[in-house]
Amino acid sequence: MKIFGIFGNPITHSLSPAMQNKALLALGEDACYHAFRVAQEDLGDALLGAAAMGFSGLNLTIPLKEKALELDFLQPDPLAKAIGAVNTVSFGPQGLVGYNTDGWGALLALLNAGVKIRGKNVLIVGAGGAGRAIAYTLAQEGAEIAIANRSLKRAEELAAQVGARGFCLCDLERLAPQADIIINCTSVGMREGDARLLDGRLLQSHQAVFDIVYNRETELLKDARAAGAVAVDGVMMLVYQGAKALQIWTGKKAPVDVMERAVREALATRRAGEG
Repeated sequence: MKIFGIFGNPITHSLSPAMQNKALLALGEDACYHAFRVAQEDLGDALLGAAAMGFSGLNLTIPLKEKALELDFLQPDPLAKAIGAVNTVSFGPQGLVGYNTDGWGALLALLNAGVKIRGKNVLIVGAGGAGRAIAYTLAQEGAEIAIANRSLKRAEELAAQVGARGFCLCDLERLAPQADIIINCTSVGMREGDARLLDGRLLQSHQAVFDIVYNRETELLKDARAAGAVAVDGVMMLVYQGAKALQIWTGKKAPVDVMERAVREALATRRAGEG
């Protein structure tokens, strides 16, 4: 049996196991996919342990995507190296290879929601692993990017790499009304009771608002819908980035419809349990 999984911290919220196990079954693979809590400082040992135990592939999530690039035994492919973050790892004769499928997932999620990218002003909030991937990908698609982050230095460093502009979170009130597309690449909204990322009154009907958080409907998305904006949740980004990872691991075309259904069913079950 092939073993796949996801490393992260926290990890209990992840719906990747529900999604990928249904996909592997649909593909006829004798395989399983599990979630493992791994602290940042333990990532190297965890990856080497997974390799020693014969794992076939892994995903990495918060806060491990950038940490992976510091490991000298993991070889990032050119895209992951350019982005500066790894979210998918394959194990093979050539050793551990890192990939980034987050940008691909985000791009498809936006395009399939009818959101045009080229020439649009995109405000990305957050300069972590997902923010890096999305900024790089959308810049390549011809968007004009602004990046706002808690650390201005980090925002400016990422902006310099992708030909964008860097700002601090204190600039959100000014930047949000100017944007055609607003993307939350932080974990804000993942938990009930989180403070709002920005004042919903700043949102406008001509905008598209994309929140990569997928485990619940965030206040940002509720505000976007109230404003008449296009609201895109993180489910399809999760599905498309996972589909790309599955293709890397198995060489097979992933069953996207099966994966989306699995995620939305798991979300509905979780919400019913919380109610």
